[in-house]
Amino acid sequence: MTVTPPVSVQSAPVVCSPDGAGLMNTTLITVAPTGAESSKSDVPALPVTLDELVATARECQALGVGVIHVHIRDQHARATLDQGRLRETVQALRAETDLIVQLSTGGAVTDSEADRLAVLDAEPDAASCSMGTVNFGRDVFFNRWDFIVELHTAMRDREIVPEYEIFDLGQLSTLQRLLDKHGPPYGEHVHADLVMGVPGGMPGTAAALVAAAGMLPAGATFAATGVGRTTLPVMLAALSAGGHLRVGMEDTLTYAPGNAVTGNAQLVARAAGLAKIAQRPPMPIEDARSMLGVRERRTATA
Repeated sequence: MTVTPPVSVQSAPVVCSPDGAGLMNTTLITVAPTGAESSKSDVPALPVTLDELVATARECQALGVGVIHVHIRDQHARATLDQGRLRETVQALRAETDLIVQLSTGGAVTDSEADRLAVLDAEPDAASCSMGTVNFGRDVFFNRWDFIVELHTAMRDREIVPEYEIFDLGQLSTLQRLLDKHGPPYGEHVHADLVMGVPGGMPGTAAALVAAAGMLPAGATFAATGVGRTTLPVMLAALSAGGHLRVGMEDTLTYAPGNAVTGNAQLVARAAGLAKIAQRPPMPIEDARSMLGVRERRTATA
């Protein structure tokens, strides 16, 4: 019987270069352009059609984005996990950009586990893997342990890179338990996204980010997402702590008090500018693919 050795936890994140040597001097920027919650009628700039999503992806890639975190909408702009639309979206993004295409397996809070697992059938480069249940405002985002294990294992079997979504500090203990009991992900590299500022989850503060970063598995990298008004504090804290960034209209609809976001590119441009000020400019896409261990799938749609 093969026993998987436990993965140690360290007091601070180790941020490695793509070849594993030394500290990284670039920032991986992920854009989450749509989400499942906001409506097109309330947010006209939200990209909900395939054409809008592809145009957004191209624009954001030009500004320094390496990963696109994708939710899709149906013909009525409602959140959906329709398999045909998911496949079409993955293929279009792969054909029109070089971005790492990461599908959400979270969907909307009403989606079933079976439908969320079936997202992997669309063969993305990467997918989210949430590490626990969390109150999501008045709703509950439900993630059972057995479902977490199933997602983690299915992604490894299908050679899809997971991004472990962390909404609260206890979920980092769940991540540790997952790796100890079920082994490393496909690509061997552990990358987490600290989702901060969700009502019901950890606050979007520098103190919370430092605490979360200190609980990461050894050698892991992390990005941070600040929801709503926590966007800037979380972005600045992440950069100072050696982390990466996720921005986009899934998480933020106000650029400044009284000023609505005009588009995802506006948020990406700000993130890229801050990364450059921090002397960690946007990471080239090929470096991001190497760091995360992404399988090359682009030739399949050429």
